[in-house]
Amino acid sequence: MNKENVALQPVRGTRDLIGEDQRRHAHVIDTARRVAATYGFDEWSTPVFEDTRVFARGLGDTSDVVMKEMYSFTDRGGESLTLRPEATAGVCRALVSNGLTQSLPQKVFYAGPMFRYERPQKGRYRQFHQIDVEVLGSAEPLADAEVIGCGWAILQALGVAKDVVLELNTLGDRESRDAYRAALVAYFSAHKDKLSEDSLARLERNPLRIVDSKDEGDKRVVADAPTIHAHLTEAAAAFYAKLQDHLARIGVPFRENPRIVRGLDYYSHTAFEFVTSQLGAQGTVLGGGRYEGLVEEMGGPHTPCIGWAAGVERLSMLLAEPPPAPRGVAVVPVGEAAEAAALDVLQALRGAGIRAEMAYRGNLKRRMERANRIGARAAVILGEAELARGVAQLKDLGTGEQAEVPIAELVAKLG
Repeated sequence: MNKENVALQPVRGTRDLIGEDQRRHAHVIDTARRVAATYGFDEWSTPVFEDTRVFARGLGDTSDVVMKEMYSFTDRGGESLTLRPEATAGVCRALVSNGLTQSLPQKVFYAGPMFRYERPQKGRYRQFHQIDVEVLGSAEPLADAEVIGCGWAILQALGVAKDVVLELNTLGDRESRDAYRAALVAYFSAHKDKLSEDSLARLERNPLRIVDSKDEGDKRVVADAPTIHAHLTEAAAAFYAKLQDHLARIGVPFRENPRIVRGLDYYSHTAFEFVTSQLGAQGTVLGGGRYEGLVEEMGGPHTPCIGWAAGVERLSMLLAEPPPAPRGVAVVPVGEAAEAAALDVLQALRGAGIRAEMAYRGNLKRRMERANRIGARAAVILGEAELARGVAQLKDLGTGEQAEVPIAELVAKLG
C-alpha cells in the first residue's frame, strides 16, 4: 500500500477538539477566566516554547519531567528550546523579563496547551491543557487562602465541587524541612530493603519524593513514615494555622493530608490538591502550593509566590453535561432576488450579536433541512412577495409556529 494514500491520524497522545469536546473544553477555560477575573487576576500569555534553561531551572535538572518528559529540540540557530511542560516557570520568567518585580504583587491567570512525553491515559495527553493561577510577590497566608478560594470558586461555578475534596498540607519553612528531611532519611534508611529502585536513588538526593511514590511497596513503607508536623518551627506552625482559619472563614472545606509533598527545594509552606474519585487513578484535578526561589532562578529578586494548575481535560470529564450547542438563526431566501435582501438581514442580525447563517445554495426545502441540521432556533424566510411588503416569515423551529414580522423588527424580535 502506498503510504502517501493512508489517512493521517493525530499523533499519539494528542486529540482533536470538535463539537461536544470543544464545548466542554471552552466552557472550563471561559468559566475559570471569568471567576479568576472577579478575584482580581489578570490574564497573561507566554510563548509556547522557551529557552530550555527556563524549565531545567524551574523544574530541577534531576526531576522526571526534565529527564524523561520534556519535548526539547535544537533550532537552526543552535539554541536548545523546549515546548512548555507547565506554565509557572514561564510566568516567573515573564515577570523578570518584563521588569515587573518592582510592581508586586502580580496576580496572574493563565490558560493554554502544555507538552509532556508520557504514557497517554485517561484524562492525560502528551499535548494537554491547563488553567493556572499565580500570586507573585506575597508572603502572607491570606494570599494562599485567596488562591485556594479562587480554585474552589471555579470548581463550584463548573458544578463539579460536589465530586471534589480539598486536601491540605504544609511543607513548613526551610528550618522545618531540614529537620523533616533528616527524620525521613533516618526512617527510610532503616527500611532500604523494602524500597523501590527509584526511591533508593532519591533517598539521599530528595527523600521527600519517596513520600509521594506510586510504588505499592513504597506506599507500605511510607504509611508509617514520620510527618512534617512534628518538625514545624513555631513560625511555620502559625502560618499553617492562619491559613486554615482563613479557609474556614471563606467557606472552603478541606481535610489534612500529611502525605502531600513537593520534591523541589523552593517549595515551602502550603501544599494542596483538589482530588476526585470520579476519574480512577488520575484523581488530582487541581493542585499547587507556595514556592520561593523560582523568580531568583530567572534572574530576579527573592519573590515569594503561591499558585496552582488544573487540567482542563480532567475538569471537562467531570462536567455532568456538555454546554449546549449554540442555536442561531437561519436566513432562508426564496429565489435569487431575495438573496441580496437576505444578506442585509444576516448582517443586521450579526451586528446585533445574534448568531446567523445562510445556506450558500439550494431550494427552500434544502435550505430548511440545513437550518434543522445546524440546530437553528428560528428561520427567517424571505420571498419576493414578502419583500414587496417589507416583511419576512419568522418560523420557530422548536414549536413549528410561523408568523409574519416586519423586516425592520427582526433584530428586536430575535434578540
